[in-house]
Amino acid sequence: MGETVTLYRPVGAEELALIEESGWRRFPPRLPEQPIFYPVTNEGYARQIARDWNVRYNSIPKGFVTRFHVRSDLANSYERKIVGGREHEELWVPAEELEAFNDAIIGRIEVIAEYGPEGSVG
Repeated sequence: MGETVTLYRPVGAEELALIEESGWRRFPPRLPEQPIFYPVTNEGYARQIARDWNVRYNSIPKGFVTRFHVRSDLANSYERKIVGGREHEELWVPAEELEAFNDAIIGRIEVIAEYGPEGSVG
């Protein structure tokens, strides 16, 4: 498989459906008002976003945590940003580079957690 970095992406139900349509291999293109794609570097932070943000602010009140592996050489070429406490680390991928990022995903994107209005679902 070569050198990879494990990343996480908290998503809502709509984005998850698009990931599934891709065969669990790609993230969907960003919308015009979304200039950055930001996977996160740790599972705890991804769970926090899925639980505290995705459940509350999406039309379908569910949040999911995805985990995936990206070639290290590509992942390490993007800026890492701390956006709160030091555990709030994101990789900032410009939207116009998302296709190349998707091409560097090794294996499938997997769902490792699901949250609903009542908390953890699975």
